Amino acid sequence: MDKFILRLNKAKKAIDEADYIIIGAGAGLSTAAGIDYGGERHERYFGDFIEKYGFTDMYTSSFYRFETPEEQWAYWARHIFANRYDVGKTSVYQKLLKLVEDKEYFVLTTNVEHQFWINGFEDKRIFATQGDYGLLQCSRACHDRLYPNENLVQECLENTHDCRIPSDLVPYCPVCGEEMDVNLRKDNYFVEDDAWREMNRRYYDFLDGIDGKFVFLEIGVGFNTPGIIRYPFEQMTYSNSDATLIRLNLDYPQAIPENKDKTISFDENVEEILDYWLSRI
Repeated sequence: MDKFILRLNKAKKAIDEADYIIIGAGAGLSTAAGIDYGGERHERYFGDFIEKYGFTDMYTSSFYRFETPEEQWAYWARHIFANRYDVGKTSVYQKLLKLVEDKEYFVLTTNVEHQFWINGFEDKRIFATQGDYGLLQCSRACHDRLYPNENLVQECLENTHDCRIPSDLVPYCPVCGEEMDVNLRKDNYFVEDDAWREMNRRYYDFLDGIDGKFVFLEIGVGFNTPGIIRYPFEQMTYSNSDATLIRLNLDYPQAIPENKDKTISFDENVEEILDYWLSRI
């Protein structure tokens, strides 16, 4: 426990002294916020799908190949509702915002549940690289417009019977007629629209504008897509004498040997850590 407190205090000092905070957020942050893809939450939302298809969690079931689009969209409407529209604000994201709101901060995230926006982080300070559950795109990316899906999701929920929706609710591209898809980076057809490109530009402008001490606050980033956050944060920490990497990760907290003196690692509970830091403001 003493070493835990020492690490907490060392990390808080780095945050306090930093002129800039770059948050790198992976799936572990949303899990810490209660957006769990398994267990009781999965059973509560997907009892009928579990019974019919034998699903064990929301992550693996998202790769299931349904025989019909009516089944597929019944599933995805439920999945999107559970993780995008039925969550609301969460205490972990709220506490993270309170920690950084008076700093020059930027968020780089692979999460797609829209939680940074829902919890009040500034739009101009967020880059969600992997898409958003709340948006649809052409499955063949014939054009780069994205479409809000909340109304469709509600209609599908209201008209799901035996894990299927009516055929007339299956969404099709208004340009080419192919089936629509959720705007998630899972294949070569992922659409990067004007808003995505603007987020990308703002992120790199933020990095280019750093002049002073800065902290990479990496939370819940594992090795699913390490090339987006984990590896770049390590490389930039190694390359900059003014950088500190604070890594919160239950499973993979370790620093690379080259950054062992510039990384402060935690495998403890994320909300407990945030609570301690906030108590020292």
